[in-house]
Amino acid sequence: MKKRIIPIFVPHQGCPNDCIFCNQKKITGVSTTVTPEIVRNIIEECLPTIDEDAQVEIAFFGGSFTAIDIDIQRGLLSVAKEYKDKGIVKDIRMSTRPDCITDEILDMVKEYGTTIIELGVQSLDEKVLEDSIRGHNSSVVYKSAEMIKKHGINLGLQMMIGLPSDNEKKCIYTAKEFIKMNPFCVRIYPTLVIKETGLERRLEAGAYKPFSLEESINIVKKLLVLYYTNDINVIRVGLQATDDIQLGKDVIDGPYHPAFRELVESEMIKDYIIYVSNMNNEKNITIGVNKRNISKAIGNKKSNIKNLKTDKGISLKVKEESVEIETYNFYGEHGLIDSVSIDEMNKKLLEIYDL
Repeated sequence: MKKRIIPIFVPHQGCPNDCIFCNQKKITGVSTTVTPEIVRNIIEECLPTIDEDAQVEIAFFGGSFTAIDIDIQRGLLSVAKEYKDKGIVKDIRMSTRPDCITDEILDMVKEYGTTIIELGVQSLDEKVLEDSIRGHNSSVVYKSAEMIKKHGINLGLQMMIGLPSDNEKKCIYTAKEFIKMNPFCVRIYPTLVIKETGLERRLEAGAYKPFSLEESINIVKKLLVLYYTNDINVIRVGLQATDDIQLGKDVIDGPYHPAFRELVESEMIKDYIIYVSNMNNEKNITIGVNKRNISKAIGNKKSNIKNLKTDKGISLKVKEESVEIETYNFYGEHGLIDSVSIDEMNKKLLEIYDL
């Protein structure tokens, strides 16, 4: 069944401090105070655009929802609950900080029909949290995650890569700790330098260097393999583009790309092609895939075809086949040399990446 989200942005309202990377007005594209009337208007505007057979979710994004005055929370949630009680909406989601969770809050939001809470964790490395001015340590994350699950609410976890003091090892550590918490879903955001943030000031002072796009791809591909092989649903990779969130506007620096996830997953396929080539001593590889996977196999702007030829001397061709979307067939000069599902590919990549 299709899932459709009605996003309602609550920009920075309630957030107890300014993290070094954050400018919520720029990130959400919204700067006004949200009221119950605004919530109702947004829902009513969105509903006619949604297919009747879709599962509808109302999601409160931006800021830290559970840090808002509790009466305001009740007011906003009461509108969402009306639509849930009528069967029009299936889920109510919110995002918040790990240090803004209490039993009282959880009892209240569940009373109003909340089904998913996402924690903006960012990292579980203490030095990264300190240098990012998060205002809490990692122990708060574990406690809040456990409390959310004990209240019967689905747990979402969000991580960022490339924050001050971050590196690949710390990113992988955070991902492995996320897996231990067994979340309902995960989001991965490469750190971007946004205007009017502490990161912008550090960048200008030469005290911070963002991860490059290539470096970010090479880290996130390992994170995805960890999550995929542990059946963790990764619902977003990369910050969603808005009119302002793009390089040259409010994004000053950092590994921004509008199709970041596809870049990462194309890189994963390229790595598996290299493995198949080496195992079969085959330099001419043709991949047969479902038509929906052709662009991913070829790579952005044919990057896999170009880079495999340049770097590894591998000649790659991609063809459409009548196969399941999960299936990849690999052919050499004399026929089929490998046939794998995406799950099988990810398990092998786990070994290749030595995770």
